[in-house]
Amino acid sequence: MKHRNIMIVGTSSGAGKSITVAGLCRALTKDGLKVSPFKSQNMALNSFVTKSGLEMGRAQVVQAAACKIDPEAYMNPILLKPTTDRKIQVIVNGKSIGNMSGIEYGKFKTSLKPEIMKSYNYIKENYDISVIEGAGSPVEINIKGEDIANMKMAEMADAPVILVADIDRGGVFASIYGTIMLMPPEERARVKGVIINKFRGDVNILKPGLKEIEELTGVPVIGVMPYSNIDIEDEDSVTERFKKLQGKKGINISVIKLRHISNFTDIDALRIVEDVNIKYITSADEMGEEDIIVIPGTKNTIDDLKEIKDNGIATEIIKASKNGKVVIGICGGFQMMGEKIKDPYGIESEIKEIPGLGLLELETIMEKEKNTLQYEGELKNCFGILEGLDGEKVKGYEIHQGVTLGDEKKVTKDERVVAVAKGDNIFATYLHGIFDNEKVTRTILNKVREKKGIETQIEGITFDEYRERELDKLEKIFRENIDMEKIYKILGE
Repeated sequence: MKHRNIMIVGTSSGAGKSITVAGLCRALTKDGLKVSPFKSQNMALNSFVTKSGLEMGRAQVVQAAACKIDPEAYMNPILLKPTTDRKIQVIVNGKSIGNMSGIEYGKFKTSLKPEIMKSYNYIKENYDISVIEGAGSPVEINIKGEDIANMKMAEMADAPVILVADIDRGGVFASIYGTIMLMPPEERARVKGVIINKFRGDVNILKPGLKEIEELTGVPVIGVMPYSNIDIEDEDSVTERFKKLQGKKGINISVIKLRHISNFTDIDALRIVEDVNIKYITSADEMGEEDIIVIPGTKNTIDDLKEIKDNGIATEIIKASKNGKVVIGICGGFQMMGEKIKDPYGIESEIKEIPGLGLLELETIMEKEKNTLQYEGELKNCFGILEGLDGEKVKGYEIHQGVTLGDEKKVTKDERVVAVAKGDNIFATYLHGIFDNEKVTRTILNKVREKKGIETQIEGITFDEYRERELDKLEKIFRENIDMEKIYKILGE
C-alpha cells in the first residue's frame, strides 16, 4: 500500500491539534490501517522515555497509544524544553545536545531538516498513514523563514493540511480567515479542510457562518467537534488542569505548582480516583488543608527550590511533614527533599550549592550526563505508607540530570537510589509514572483513608485502562462529528 499522509495545524496554540491528531489516529487505526503520529518539533516540559532510553514529547506518546503502538522517538525528532526564561534544552532524536537561547536556536534549527526527514521517512517506509501535527500557529510571520514545524513540514512531506480552530476562545471565523489569508498561495492550496473545535450548543446555529467562511476561503468545513469531557493528557502547560478544583469529600492532595513544573501528567493517575481532590499550590497561604503534598518534577530544580523557600511554601511543606502529613517527591521534587543540591558545572543555575528541605538524609550532585531510561523493578523493605508492598513490581521512567547519594533506606533492589522512604509519611522517587502503578497508589491512598476514617478501596481501574476508555470515547465523538469520507478523500482514496 502506498503511504499517505495528512497534517493538522491550528489557528493558535491550544486550538486542539493534539487531540484532533489522537482522534484521527484512533479512527484510522480502528479502520484497520497501520498509523503513526509525527511532530517534527515539540516544545513541552512533559516528556517520556522510550524503551531504548530516548526522550520525546508526551503528546506523541498519547497519539501512539491511540494507534495501539509503542511510542518511539522518531515520532518527535526535536523536543524543546525551557530551562529558564531565556534558555531551552534542545533534544534531537531523543538525546540532549545542550542548551541554547531562543536566538541561537532560531539560527540553528533549519539545519535540523535532514534529521526531521530521516525520522519522517522511517514512518513513510513502515506505516500506511502518518498523521502529522503542527506547532502553534502556521502563520507567525515574524519567524516564518525559520519554520520547520508547520507549512514547511507540510511541504517537505508533501502533505494535505486540515486547519483546526478553537471556537471556545471567540473570534473563530476571523481566526480561520486570517490564518488562511496570511498563507502564500502555494501554502493555501494545501489546506483541504477546516475543523471547528470545542463548540457548545446547537450546531445549526453555526451553519450560516460555516457556509460564508467556506465561500470566503474556498476551504470546506469538514466537522464541528463539540466541547466534551474527554480526559486526554495535555501536551504542555497550556492546560485547564491547573484551574480545576474538585469539591468532593475524601483525600485532599496539594501539588506544588513549581515555576518550571515538568511531567505534571504524573498526577493524572491520582486525579481519576473518585474521592481524591487535587489542588495546585502557588502560594503558602493556600496550604494547610491537605492530606498529601506532592512535589513534582521540574526542569530547574535549584531555581524552583529557591523560589519555594523565598515564598514560604518550603516552610509549610516542612511543617506539614512534622505534623504527619504525607509528603511525596518525584524527580526534581525528590532532589529538593534532601539536605543539599550541588551544581558544580552550572548545569541548571549559577548557584553552585543550595540547602534542600532536609526531609531526607541525601544529597544530589548535578552531573553533565542526563539520565533517560525506562525502569522496571521490585519494591523491598516497605514500611509506613508503603507497608504491604514488599515484592510489588513497579515501572516508570527516569529523566534527570542529577545523581542522588546517601544513607536513607532504599525501597527498591537497585544499588543506585531510585526510591526511598522515611518514617510513616515520606516517600520520594525518581520514577515518573509512579502513580500509574495502581497497587502503589491504592496502598498510599488507603493509608490516608484509614487515618481519616474513610472506607478503603480494594481495587480500581488502572491508568492504562482509563486512557484506553477515553481514547475510545474520543474516537466515537470524532466519527459522529467529523466527515470521515472527506478525510479519506483528502488522504487520496
